[in-house]
Amino acid sequence: MTNLRALLSSNIKKRRSVLGISQAVLAQRVGTSTHYIAQIEQENKFPSAEMLERIAIGLEYDSIELFSIGPFPEEAIKQFLEGVKADFIATNYSIERRIENLINSNKY
Repeated sequence: MTNLRALLSSNIKKRRSVLGISQAVLAQRVGTSTHYIAQIEQENKFPSAEMLERIAIGLEYDSIELFSIGPFPEEAIKQFLEGVKADFIATNYSIERRIENLINSNKY
């Protein structure tokens, strides 16, 4: 079971790093103090739903991403991409076949 405070703290820190912004910049974007952002990141405070939404906007995130658990495993991503590729190939084949059938059924 994941501790929500720890998960939120980790995701905020990681996202700030990706964006290259400090706690002060995030605090300014959110309309709160740097101290409050630090308290959240140190797992001493847990923000209200309204503040969570403001933090998500400040981090250019969807609110749910504040509580996402780690990156997907590489194998899961690979399987997903293979499935998309297979679907794409099947769809294109179906379209080509339908066009061929239409052409053949309307011969002059």
